[in-house]
Amino acid sequence: MTPSLLKLLQSVDTPTVCNAIEVAQGKRGFNDFTRGTMLCSAPEEGAIVGYARTAKIAAVNPPSEAPEVIKERRMAYYKHMSGGEGPTVAVVEDVDFPHCIGAYWGEINTTVHKGFGMAGALTNGVMRDLGDCPEGFPVVAGSIGPSHGFVHVREIATKVEIFSMTVNDGDLIHADRHGALVIPQDVIGQLEEAILKLLETEKIVLNAARKDGFTFEDFAEAWAEFEKSRT
Repeated sequence: MTPSLLKLLQSVDTPTVCNAIEVAQGKRGFNDFTRGTMLCSAPEEGAIVGYARTAKIAAVNPPSEAPEVIKERRMAYYKHMSGGEGPTVAVVEDVDFPHCIGAYWGEINTTVHKGFGMAGALTNGVMRDLGDCPEGFPVVAGSIGPSHGFVHVREIATKVEIFSMTVNDGDLIHADRHGALVIPQDVIGQLEEAILKLLETEKIVLNAARKDGFTFEDFAEAWAEFEKSRT
């Protein structure tokens, strides 16, 4: 991912990236994205873009393993989150889903992960402390709740599932208030051009529709030009 592509991805929303991936692939049908409504802690801060650092947690029931095992895994988790070539995104599956109660993403954890230099977090689980989390570290989560329950780390750097989207450690993630997607490796080299092309072709219809006195005839002309430009 080049610096110019990163900057561009940070400036556009996730639906735009979904469409641009299809432009790069030359067909419809891209489906590596989340299903269902998710919540964003800071929608005004724009998109979260980075390489996934994955883990699994649980919180409904107390851990059954020895305390020293849980502690060692917790520290291994933080070590994993602090590493990797940036930008990075914490992608954490709560295995209690859809009955998650453990608000893993509160003031302390968001501040720690931001301190590691991470761009944000994506989870099917719970967030809290919404007025106290640091700026510059958005969280896209499945729900909001008050308690941490018996939250503990189960797995590190394994395949996870977030709202029906599979994420492998190291996948390139784009997420915002609409949800999230995994950018296919084979389109990264074409994605910047595809996004710019998409934005230009959309202007054909948008500019026409925003003019005073917009008519069906204006629409038909603009739409024909739009269809021609994107083929």
